[in-house]
Amino acid sequence: MEKISVLAITKNGIKIGMSLKELYPSWRVFAPVKFSDTSSEIEWYSESTAGKIAELFKTNDALICLFSLGAVIRLISPHIKDKKTDPAVLVIDDKTNFVISVLSGHLGGANELAERIAKKLGATPVITTAADVNKTIPVDLLGKEFGWKIDDDSTVTKVSALMVNEEKIGVYQDSGNKNWWKADLPKNVTIYSSFDELKNSDSKGFLVISDKIVESEILHDAVVYRPPSLVVGVGLHWDTSKETIKEGLQLCLEKNKLSPLSIAKFVSLKKTQDIKGLIGIGKEMNIPVKYFEKDDLVNVEVPNPSQTVKAFEGTPSVSEASAIKASGGQLVVQKQKFPPNLTIAIARIIN
Repeated sequence: MEKISVLAITKNGIKIGMSLKELYPSWRVFAPVKFSDTSSEIEWYSESTAGKIAELFKTNDALICLFSLGAVIRLISPHIKDKKTDPAVLVIDDKTNFVISVLSGHLGGANELAERIAKKLGATPVITTAADVNKTIPVDLLGKEFGWKIDDDSTVTKVSALMVNEEKIGVYQDSGNKNWWKADLPKNVTIYSSFDELKNSDSKGFLVISDKIVESEILHDAVVYRPPSLVVGVGLHWDTSKETIKEGLQLCLEKNKLSPLSIAKFVSLKKTQDIKGLIGIGKEMNIPVKYFEKDDLVNVEVPNPSQTVKAFEGTPSVSEASAIKASGGQLVVQKQKFPPNLTIAIARIIN
């Protein structure tokens, strides 16, 4: 979380706010101007608390309120929109007995923040989300620490309910970090070694962790996670356009049934000037671009070396060599040529 604010409306709350400021210097602490003193650590406000909380709710990643839970609920309720966009909201009572996760416990990080603050203050964290209470897998957070993306979040609520109600959940994974659950698996969760086994199991809900596009009727009851497991190597000319790269990439992904959400990075050969097309596709897809020097690629073994490429670039391969070099893994898509001057290869990262 980058931006966290603390809101106090009592003298005791201000003391607690100061304590939090000492622990977390980057946090901002706000309090009514009627309590103002010479402290430069507090930002005093003159508008109503309702007005201030509306402002802070819209402009922060997390909001910590040092007053009663009921008052906080009344004040934030007009501004609540969606758990994917609402900030984390926490409440700490006037005696620092409890740190309560109120809003955006999972996606917003309120639960984790409550645990962290409670440990610092010697307080009791209050967490009420079912997955945490039942010590089971939080479906909406799985793989977040590894950069996994959910392919379609419309099934998250359904599968989360199945998970916390201890219905049978089947899991299949063919890419991404395998160490996503460090404790013993919940008794209702079974990992299957193939997608066919998963489909034919008696599971009521499914978790699929894959960079592949799969088609099955079970997806109606599944959450599909896309780990950042693919590296796209690109060989191109200085004037290759973003549209050309985009079209070639789309054809490669569709032909090989791979998800664009699993692309971790684009890689290519460092040229004397940046290729605007490659920079453009990276920005459009929010995917980083990494470059290699020719000496980094010249000795990488590839299935399709080219003497023509070596003559012009100083290395017999750009797309395949850079994909292999960056991934540390193996090609899943060998070099594909797209006239007049584009090649694409895709490798899978080995975890």
